[in-house]
Amino acid sequence: MPHSLVLNLLPQSPIPPQYLTGRHLHALFLTLVSSVDSTLGDRLHDSTADKAFTLSPLQISNTNSPLLKGGKGGSKLQYSHQQPIPAGTPCWWRISLLDDTLFGKLTQLWLNLNPNRPWHLGPADLYITSIQGTPQFIQPWANASTYAQLYEEASDRNSSINLTFSTPTAFRQGQYDTTLPTRESVFNSLLSRWNKYSGIEFPQIAIESIFPSFVNIHTEILADSRSKFIGIIGEVTYKILGAVEPIEIKQINALADFALYTGVGRKTTMGMGMTRRLYSP
Repeated sequence: MPHSLVLNLLPQSPIPPQYLTGRHLHALFLTLVSSVDSTLGDRLHDSTADKAFTLSPLQISNTNSPLLKGGKGGSKLQYSHQQPIPAGTPCWWRISLLDDTLFGKLTQLWLNLNPNRPWHLGPADLYITSIQGTPQFIQPWANASTYAQLYEEASDRNSSINLTFSTPTAFRQGQYDTTLPTRESVFNSLLSRWNKYSGIEFPQIAIESIFPSFVNIHTEILADSRSKFIGIIGEVTYKILGAVEPIEIKQINALADFALYTGVGRKTTMGMGMTRRLYSP
């Protein structure tokens, strides 16, 4: 069962920008895991395989943001910080968990959350003030659903899929990265993770029937002291065209809805590839 959890955080001291990278947030997540299961934390740290979680960059809360009101103009999240986040600034951080095993291991963390226990991000202390795990009008990144629900509730008629790539997104192609969100790159990424975690395997999907009909993207460069990552930000609408069976349309729609939890492409455990489906009002 995938969960998309939003942790609301309050820093007690300024967070320097060099500690707001995906690498440091990844380390903070492993610290959270290790606090309830040190063996699992070590295993996640050592694993080089596809991991059953994704993380967002740290976001400064702003209830007036068009993103939090679901508007198209706010599809981009803040993925880099040039200035420290001041003490006392409300922030949020999205953690998605793709299987029940990982969620179950962390249940004790959520149930026994101590708002007075500080967690460390570099030199800064952070308090977790609350956790959102269900849809909120002003917070579209919080949700939970079983895989069976995702599949059952997926439309077998809707032929239009609008995806927003909210943090820089790139895909591995051989030995190199590509930033172009082709149907193969996007939907094969979703398909491989769906088949790995859902227990409802799709042997194949009608990928040859998916065509981009609207594209509004640009590239962004994310650099830190160790590396440089180039990815795309923006929106792409894909259409399902031709004589496609309803069950095939349903499978593609289920994958598009699954994008909220799993993201697409590379470095999703470092805050990249955050993707969700937008529905027209």
